Amino acid sequence: MDWLAQAARFWPHLAAGFDLVACLLASGHALLQKRDTRAATIWISLIWFLPALGPLLYLALGVNRIRRRAIQLGVHKTFSREVPENLGEPEPAGAEHLKHIARVVSRVAAQPLTTGNQIEPLVNGDEAFPAMLAAIEAAKKSVTLTTYIFDNDASGGKFVAALERAVQRGVAVRVLIDAAGTRYSWPPITWKLRRAKIPFAKFLPASLFTPWRVATINLRNHRKSLIMDGALAFTGGMNIRQGNILGRSSRGNEAQTSKSEIGNRKSEMDLSLLTSAATDKNAVQDLHFRVAGPVVTELQETFANDWAFTTGETLDGDLWFPKVPEAGDLIARVIPDGPDADFENARWTLLAALAEAQTSVKILTPYFLPDNALVTALNLAALRGVRVDIILPEKNNLPPVHWASRALWWQVLERGCHVWLTPPPFDHSKLMIVDGHWVLLGSANWDARSLRLNFELNVEGYGRAFALEMEKIIARKMSAAREVTLAEVDRRSLPTKLRDALARLFSPYL
Repeated sequence: MDWLAQAARFWPHLAAGFDLVACLLASGHALLQKRDTRAATIWISLIWFLPALGPLLYLALGVNRIRRRAIQLGVHKTFSREVPENLGEPEPAGAEHLKHIARVVSRVAAQPLTTGNQIEPLVNGDEAFPAMLAAIEAAKKSVTLTTYIFDNDASGGKFVAALERAVQRGVAVRVLIDAAGTRYSWPPITWKLRRAKIPFAKFLPASLFTPWRVATINLRNHRKSLIMDGALAFTGGMNIRQGNILGRSSRGNEAQTSKSEIGNRKSEMDLSLLTSAATDKNAVQDLHFRVAGPVVTELQETFANDWAFTTGETLDGDLWFPKVPEAGDLIARVIPDGPDADFENARWTLLAALAEAQTSVKILTPYFLPDNALVTALNLAALRGVRVDIILPEKNNLPPVHWASRALWWQVLERGCHVWLTPPPFDHSKLMIVDGHWVLLGSANWDARSLRLNFELNVEGYGRAFALEMEKIIARKMSAAREVTLAEVDRRSLPTKLRDALARLFSPYL
């Protein structure tokens, strides 16, 4: 037993030696890989002040293996096309400067601008869900669906039933759900999908109890798209859950609403629905969009890349990628974003749009936690005389996010930006309009999680008619909103200011 006694004597030294090596390796990686010096400093401090635990936390949350794996699989280049020098950028009168936005995005995203598209807004689940369900029922060859949250509730059940009928008709169906998003309801919707024999996969399943997957525990696939026959698509920021249906009369019969009825509905918000839903804590306002035209192929490419990344199956050929005819006059492009080969595409797009704005910027977002560069860009636009309106929900579904956001409002208010708060129910809509011509829509929020950690899916569109339609939606929301003043922000009590400032320290992780 002498060897046990000797091992016990040397064990602390061996453990200390392993910890020292781990700390040195983790610190070296943080020094070389972290772009933000503050992030590098915080991680190095945690690594050295939390023995053993610090290097493990860095391994789990600080190392980005997704880019490395994506490049190894080749998934983000499988279907992407070379971007030509001449993109046919828009040159309508008064919008020549917007070509610079197109040039920037052309250099950060692989997808080219496409002409001949049509994008139609759908307000809340009251309009979006019936249209999506009708499109699934009409699908003849293929259906692909990706979403962050797919709840096992009344709305989720109707989507499962529609997908099951599509499978029974011989339609090729693929469903991709973020692993974290499956945990918003119990039992998870995956139980129903499996029983219905619908092919599905969970994106980046990670858990503290599966060490080989712990490095992806902080990453989310926040993308939302539904594509039928490779030719008709729906995308935006809306999850599949019952709370998105605000009209009481719509909750039981949305699947029976015809496509023509949905097409004839107004795109503007129906205030009567808001009144009836304002007291429902689960009610969520949101925007989704029906998309037709060649840009649908780019949406399908993004799904196919994610599906190959998750399952290894390649989706190719006319079944998934038919030739898509022109459907309108909108110039559009898909902008995928994520912690991989598409890193910071959305952030560069926002910075380019703010730099080129000449008359107006309208931002509709549920979570507003911009970094210093975006705050500076917003302020520079305002100082140049651009009208900058930022529309946020007055009551957020995540109180710490609201506190952290409020801690930085003064930074944009003091330079001339305008902040508006919309009344309940919580508004999850995401939209940006520049100079009444350029529109950005999709899944990304104005926070670090969307712009650095999540896999996001956005679409930029160039066209005055479409931008005008989007401005009407924002104007409707602003008509019911109240403007926040710098004096109001300064009048917060000291305990409230301290709470908000403390929440802001954690904004990169909210």
